[in-house]
Formats: sequence, C-alpha cells, structure tokens
Amino acid sequence: MAEPKPSAIPPPDRHQLERLNSLYQIIDRAPAGGGLKARLASGARRLLARVLSRQQEFNAALVDHINRNIVLGYEAHHASVNTIQWVEAVADRCAGAKDEIERHLEALLARERRNDTAVAALAAQHEELRAALAVVQQSAHGLRRAVEELQANPKSQIPNPKSQTDPGSRIPDPGSQFDTLDSHKYVGFEDQFRGSPEEIRKRVEEYLPIFAKANDVLDVGCGRGEFLELLRKRGIRARGIDVNPAMVEVCRGKGLEAETGDALTCLRGLPDGSLGGLFAAQVVEHLEPRYLTRLLDAAFDKLRPGAPIVLETINPACWFAFFESYIRDLTHVRPVHPDTLKYLMIATGFQHVDIRYRAPYPESEKLQPIAAGSLGDLAETLNANVEKINRLLFTYLDYAAVAIKA
Repeated sequence: MAEPKPSAIPPPDRHQLERLNSLYQIIDRAPAGGGLKARLASGARRLLARVLSRQQEFNAALVDHINRNIVLGYEAHHASVNTIQWVEAVADRCAGAKDEIERHLEALLARERRNDTAVAALAAQHEELRAALAVVQQSAHGLRRAVEELQANPKSQIPNPKSQTDPGSRIPDPGSQFDTLDSHKYVGFEDQFRGSPEEIRKRVEEYLPIFAKANDVLDVGCGRGEFLELLRKRGIRARGIDVNPAMVEVCRGKGLEAETGDALTCLRGLPDGSLGGLFAAQVVEHLEPRYLTRLLDAAFDKLRPGAPIVLETINPACWFAFFESYIRDLTHVRPVHPDTLKYLMIATGFQHVDIRYRAPYPESEKLQPIAAGSLGDLAETLNANVEKINRLLFTYLDYAAVAIKA
C-alpha cells in the first residue's frame, strides 16, 4: 500500500509577520526635546519600562520564534515536498528500469534455456557419433585382422563361432549374436554402458587380494582384459577366454594371453587341479541354468585345493540394477539371485562361500527420510517405509560370490 503524501502547508501571511515585527515593542523611544513635557514623558517611560520590560522581552522572543519556525518551517517543508517529489520521480524511473531489466532477464533466460537445449542435443549427437565411430574402428580392426589371416593362409576360412561354442555357453548360440565380423558391436556396447576400461579396472581391483597367492588364474569372460592387466602387474600368471573375438583381439593388443572359445569346453580340456584360481565378472547372467551348473562342476574339478573362485554378477535384488542394467543388455539370459548362486556353489562342493555386495547406490540419490518432530509416529512410520523401499530399489548394484575349493 502506497504511503500517503504529506499534506500541503499554506505559505505564511507576510503582512501579519511584518506587523508582528513592527509592533512587538510596547515602549516607545522618548521624543527629542528638553522642555518640561518632554522631561515628564521621559520619566514616565522609564517607569513603564521597568514594569513592561519583561513583557517586551516576551514579545521579542515570541516574534523571533514565529520568524524562525513558521517561515523556516514552511521553507523546509516546501523543500521536503520537492525532495519527496524528486525521489518519487526517481523511484518511478527506477521501477521502469527494473521492469525493463526483468523483461531483458526473462529474454536472456529464455535464450539460455534454448541454448541449453541445443547444447544437450549436440551432446547427444556427439555421443551417438562417438559410439558409431567406436563401432567403425572396431569393425575396421576386425576386417584388418581377417584380411591378414586370409593373406597369411589363403586356404583358411574365417572361423565360425558356432563350431567353437558349446550349446550352453556364456552367450547362448553366440553365432547368431557375435559373428566374427560384427562382434565389435558388443565391444562398443561395453565401452558405452558398462564403463571405460579405467572404471572397470578400478572396480575389479578390490578382488586382487583374493588372488594374491594364486597362479595359473583363468579369467572367464575376460572382456577387454582389465583384470588380466592387474594380475600381470602383480606377477600373477593368468589367461582369459571369451566368446567374443573382438574382445579377445583387444586383450591380445595389450599383450595379454587370451583366446576365443567356450568356457566349459576350455575347462573340460584342462587337467584336473591345474588352475590356481578362477575369476568371472558379469558372466553368470549370460548362462542358462544347466550350463551354469556344469561350469561350476568343471571349475571345481580343475581348481587346486585352496584355490579361490570369484563370480561377480548384477544384483537382481536391487530393482534399480535389474531395470537399469540387467535388461539393457540383450545378451543376458537370466538374473541370478545371490542366494541361488551361493546355494549352487555350496552344492557343487565349494566351501566358505561368501556373498560380497558391491557398488552401493549413492546415498544422495535415495529416498530421504524426514526429520522427526511434531509429526511423531507419522514420521517414524514414513521413514520405516522409506527404508523398505530403498532396500528394494536402491541397494547394492552388484554382488560377488567368493569361495574356496577345499
């Protein structure tokens, strides 16, 4: 609500002020002259002056007060009114400028939103181009390798993964999904969705202490060879196997020992007790149940007593992991619950089976409880429900079953 303007004060009456300034003296001066009449009048004035001097002082003070406050007050008020009017004019101009600035700011914000949308679209296109370029590079690499093999042995043929793979391999019927010349697509898929080699290397590094005293480790589904690299740096002999020839080529390009083939066929071809450890990250979700049980049996036979086995997979007990990670990959066959995998390993003969949960969902992204205050029991009930939902939706994204062959 606008403040009321100060009321107008009428200007002082100059005529009345002049009269007051001329009439405040009540004792006149004695007339000039030296006659008897003059002397009597002078004596009378002196007597009156003694009586009326206080009254004349009062009149003088009152007139002076009127002159100072009424006239000066009016002038000050007039100046104040002028100042207020000036301030109001400035305020009006400022309000107009503020409105103009706000309109300009809104236009800038709208432009910024359009720019953000355009940048996001460009970023999405860049990501698509990056993924497409990675696929082209992998394809070119595969073609180059195939041409080199044909030049070295003109009578040879590009191997058909169907003839190398057991019917229950890591990727069921891999020939329909990973032909030699298009397996590079899955390399690009892992680069984009599973994580960069640096990220995967950091994630699997925590398993190194389990294999600290091991040798002759087999990495089943070795992928791009992140874990093989870590083992090599620590002087641990290891080799990998993967059904994807493009993945194997990536490993060989790093100087790692890896081969294309089916894990179960590979294990069955090894002497019993020849392995000092077995590692498989993000593999068991690619396997049919019957194949998984056969793989566990073969691993148990080929591992030495005391050798560790680590099977890492997506945690289907976490709804976020299931819907965000598991169903994204078309090569996944079925999720494996941690209780199920633990039971299968125990039933196979492995001991000290331990389920270790990994990759916790960020706390900041979970549903947040409310502070208990005046809400009392309502807050407690709501927070309990939040915890239940968080356990279902936002628990650990992965888990690893770790065991020892007795």
